[in-house]
Amino acid sequence: MKAEKKRLMTFVFYLISTAVLVAFDQWTKALAVNALKGQKDIELIPGVLSFHYLENTGAAFGIFQDQKIFLLVLTTIIILCVCYVLWRIPSDRKYIFLKILCFMVTAGGLGNLIDRVRLNYVVDFIYFSLIDFPVFNVADIYVTTSMILLFIAVLFYYKDEDFQFLKWKREK
Repeated sequence: MKAEKKRLMTFVFYLISTAVLVAFDQWTKALAVNALKGQKDIELIPGVLSFHYLENTGAAFGIFQDQKIFLLVLTTIIILCVCYVLWRIPSDRKYIFLKILCFMVTAGGLGNLIDRVRLNYVVDFIYFSLIDFPVFNVADIYVTTSMILLFIAVLFYYKDEDFQFLKWKREK
């Protein structure tokens, strides 16, 4: 019983952390709409980094343009799967990093999901012109960074046996 209470408290902590990250993402997007929509780009570092307003009806790198329903369903499924994994992760210290990555993915997904539901597009505003990188937002940073770090962690830190908590248990 004590372990379940600790698991619940940890889960609530990560839900609150996710809400804070989503709020920050939404705040930055509101700032972008107010300062950039219909305006010229704001160059932070000329020829390298600027703020450029963009209404993205697709996903990362411009894929799935105008596929709102598909993206809503896909994002919802991914968020539910990540929450399931987060719920199942053991309380051991070695899983703290994995938990942080889970709530970052969730926050990024929710931040962009809110835009898609509310606006029918995602507000993007950060542009690296030096490499002509696609315009992105804070939620995209959460998802991309956490997925890169997860890939590295799975390759170099976690082992196959560290993920036994995800296996289905058969009833005897």
